[in-house]
Amino acid sequence: MKYSMNVLRRSVLMGGVALMGLGVAPMKASADELADIKERGVLSIAMSGQYPPFNFVNEQNEVVGFDPAIGTEIAKRMGLEVEIVTTAWDGIIGGLLAKKYDAVVGSMSITEERDKVIDFVGPYYNTKRAIFTKAGSVVTSVDQLADVKVGVTLGETHEQWARDQGYDINTYKGLPELLLELDNGRVDAIVNDSIPVMLAMKAGQYDLAMIDDPAAEPIGAGIAIRENNPDLAAAMQDALDGMMEDGTYLAIAEEWVGGDIR
Repeated sequence: MKYSMNVLRRSVLMGGVALMGLGVAPMKASADELADIKERGVLSIAMSGQYPPFNFVNEQNEVVGFDPAIGTEIAKRMGLEVEIVTTAWDGIIGGLLAKKYDAVVGSMSITEERDKVIDFVGPYYNTKRAIFTKAGSVVTSVDQLADVKVGVTLGETHEQWARDQGYDINTYKGLPELLLELDNGRVDAIVNDSIPVMLAMKAGQYDLAMIDDPAAEPIGAGIAIRENNPDLAAAMQDALDGMMEDGTYLAIAEEWVGGDIR
């Protein structure tokens, strides 16, 4: 996929907007924040820390993975240090709008609904919705999901999709809990981005089967920032483009996800 400098998907925030169950208040336009960030010398980025191998907390209590590596490299190329903040996914956009951090580098799918209140840099990788069951499950088609318990992560686009289908769902904090609940039989199927679950399967952590979902389409994951920040968006995109061109991105992707996911 070719990456361009056209990273801003402009929208006007009018009134209170409900986003993934979160009430978001109107915000006043402000000056671009890049100068303030450079004066601080630190780029603060948020993620859930619950989405291995993209972002998770290791045994040394460090937040590691593909997302932190990408965010750290972007900050470095902007001449900045990085601060990583972990927060619950269902409130992560609210935290961004409340200026608790500068950006979300946490595998956030770029959607029309989110684009109403934030802007995106990227995408920096692509994935798609996937449905998984335990190997040998009697659930083998999307049509059967209406009659079983479905697990999703709270606040993800997959939660809204499952609700729109009318499924009986349980919600969880992140992928590790989601996989554990499937393995323990508390849910019959889970809905998640395909890549991290397939990597867990490849590593032999779980014996799962993927259900064919013909309606699923590829979707880009982007870096979320507050609106009205064209200079910040351009600086971050410049850094991302440079990583793509000089091989740094591919090296990070190979380390954490085993190959190019652009």
